[in-house]
Amino acid sequence: MTRTLARRWRVLAGCVAATLLLSGCTLPVFAPRTEGGAAGPAPSGPVGGTADWRPCPEVPRELVGRAAPDMRYDCATVAVPRDWLAPGATASPNNRDTFGIALIRARSAKQRDRIGSLLVNPGGPGGSGVDTAVYLSFGSAFGGIPADVTDRFDIVGFDPRGVARSSPVECVSDENLDASFGYDPDPDTQAGFDGLVALNQRIGEACADRYGDELRLFSTEQAARDMDAIRAAVGDEKLTYLGYSYGTLLGATYAQLFPRNVRALVLDGAVDPKQDSVADSESQAKGFELAFTNFTRWCAQNAARCPIGPDARAAVTEALAKADVSPVRGRGGRTATGGWILYAVIASLYAESDWEKLAKAIDQLRGGDPTGVFERADSYAEREPDGTYSNLFDANLTVNCADDEGTPDLAGIRDLQSQWRTRYPLFGPPLALGLLTCRYWPAQRDPYPTGPATGAPPILVVGTTGDPATPYEQTPKLAEMLGVGTVLTWDGEGHTAYPQTRCITEAVDAYLVDLTVPPAGLRCPAR
Repeated sequence: MTRTLARRWRVLAGCVAATLLLSGCTLPVFAPRTEGGAAGPAPSGPVGGTADWRPCPEVPRELVGRAAPDMRYDCATVAVPRDWLAPGATASPNNRDTFGIALIRARSAKQRDRIGSLLVNPGGPGGSGVDTAVYLSFGSAFGGIPADVTDRFDIVGFDPRGVARSSPVECVSDENLDASFGYDPDPDTQAGFDGLVALNQRIGEACADRYGDELRLFSTEQAARDMDAIRAAVGDEKLTYLGYSYGTLLGATYAQLFPRNVRALVLDGAVDPKQDSVADSESQAKGFELAFTNFTRWCAQNAARCPIGPDARAAVTEALAKADVSPVRGRGGRTATGGWILYAVIASLYAESDWEKLAKAIDQLRGGDPTGVFERADSYAEREPDGTYSNLFDANLTVNCADDEGTPDLAGIRDLQSQWRTRYPLFGPPLALGLLTCRYWPAQRDPYPTGPATGAPPILVVGTTGDPATPYEQTPKLAEMLGVGTVLTWDGEGHTAYPQTRCITEAVDAYLVDLTVPPAGLRCPAR
């Protein structure tokens, strides 16, 4: 149980801001598909009202089989306007004009001198903050939040609008998700490129048919405004927040909209909001190439643990080439195409602890067994053994494209595919092709603001030098944009830093509890 829970949280914290064919990240969240459209659960109170908490011990039982020791779990649903910018939005409590935002509160029986609530978001977009709060509540022994914090704060998680329990967006079929994840990551023929274009067109049309103009309502700015309603509903005068990966963008947007409502924000795995979609994709291509190179060096130095050494890059490249010609078949006839292999690699680069699993999966594939590849890729994609998916990628696609200000035309995307193949051989082409997704998004866009958080207190921006998903160079850029950001650096591997080491944990805890800002330029060692 200990290892399983720690593993699930490490992957949860390792969420990518915008990945390949369907921009986004996957987390080990509990978000079963439901029938119906955007209508959510009946709100438990009016907009801006107090959260009506009820015990919900079933949530941690569903996720990990039990509650954390000395923790009580309560749930609520807060009503928010579908469109915060519509006239009279804040005075619209009836269910037809609102979304229901699901919350969970984990409160320690040992709590003393309570400061307030710590609102958490794992990133994505599309990750479940409800699930995140449960994982974090199990404490530092499981890779969660230390007692120094849980003794002073309620841990409050929320599923943002469109995610899991909060009016979930569901418009990408399981068949289209399979096709997207399994597609050739670098189609060199015109026919292969055209097939990917057609797939993205089908996905966009299906979402437009189901939601129409409502798709724009799932933007980051709308979700950030929901956060202020949550702050008021839990009774906090000011917001204390921990956001990972895309959650840093959500937190930065909140700080710009409500700077005087900020108590403390920890933004870990920073996203640079000023990057356009092309720069963002290229940054990730560069980041994943660096992380993969670090993996191959580890393989060369750890032959006993890396059966595809000494040249792991050659082994993975060969596996992808063979998949183009004769993909290995697994149980039920499922084939390990190049797309599934690449996603197995991507899933394993978020944490150094997964490198050995990747090496073994590729070695098994060479022997004709794709089981390990599918396990790695399916954990990333949230694909169940029966071929069904959670709504994470539906939400991820919807939020990313609602935020997107525009993408290159087809000729430009095709050109980037070629250019990035030279610069970033493994990850460049698929990240260039990922731009097709929002190119064919039929809905109105709602870009988030990109400016200073004038009037906010110091905000802690945390970056990891070996981060593949949100490369480290984005960390100082986010801090600079906010104007009140202080950078904390971890010289480590993987995506996100807190609470990975004592140095990082002590600095973040002191900031959250005592509002002590770390010294400028503080760098924490890898171990």
